[in-house]
Amino acid sequence: MIRLVDVEKEYDNGTKALNGMNLRIDDGEFVFLVGPSGSGKSTIIKLLTGEERSTQGRVVVNGYNLNNIRSWQIPYMRRTLGVVFQDFRLIEKKTVWGNLEFAMRAVGASPRGMRKRIPYVLDLVGLGDKADVYPNEMSGGEQQRVAIARALVNNPQMIIADEPTGNLDPQRSLEIMTLLERINSLGTTMLVVTHEKELVDRFSKRVVAIKEGVLVSDAEGGYYKV
Repeated sequence: MIRLVDVEKEYDNGTKALNGMNLRIDDGEFVFLVGPSGSGKSTIIKLLTGEERSTQGRVVVNGYNLNNIRSWQIPYMRRTLGVVFQDFRLIEKKTVWGNLEFAMRAVGASPRGMRKRIPYVLDLVGLGDKADVYPNEMSGGEQQRVAIARALVNNPQMIIADEPTGNLDPQRSLEIMTLLERINSLGTTMLVVTHEKELVDRFSKRVVAIKEGVLVSDAEGGYYKV
């Protein structure tokens, strides 16, 4: 569950990234966050992950109030989130299994838990036969699937996908978005940040549009028009 209530964010250099932002995402939703460059999309991600704090207003992420969260609580809050990046950010010297194992070790998972969870997640993303392959031996679409598996492996309540198809061709982009839709159908809340209008138009989902730090549209189905 995500709540942004009258959120403003002004950086030290005077840039005002968000201006009175109100947003509610309930458990199990699939939401596209769209808007032109500089509209505030990246700032929203940084607020949700605890990388930045709002200047004014209230930010709540999966039961954690980020306005008064203590530093020792932030890692626990982040365990409720899985983040997928445009540039994959895989560890090149580790196999697919090694990348997922690394993510699970970071939260103290048991060897038994890893042996059970990793094969399940790899099968879910269609990479059940790629456990021993290294990232540089894979296509861009496959690497993004590994990144999604890594985000999912610790069973987060929500996945934030930041331009997950930005480096992929249209066919691979459609496959990745279909995969995210399937993961959402299994109960994981999904927030997908993107600028790809044609891709958003193919999925009948809720679309939240922002411009210059202000919410300009929040509706089901299709991109927004400006």
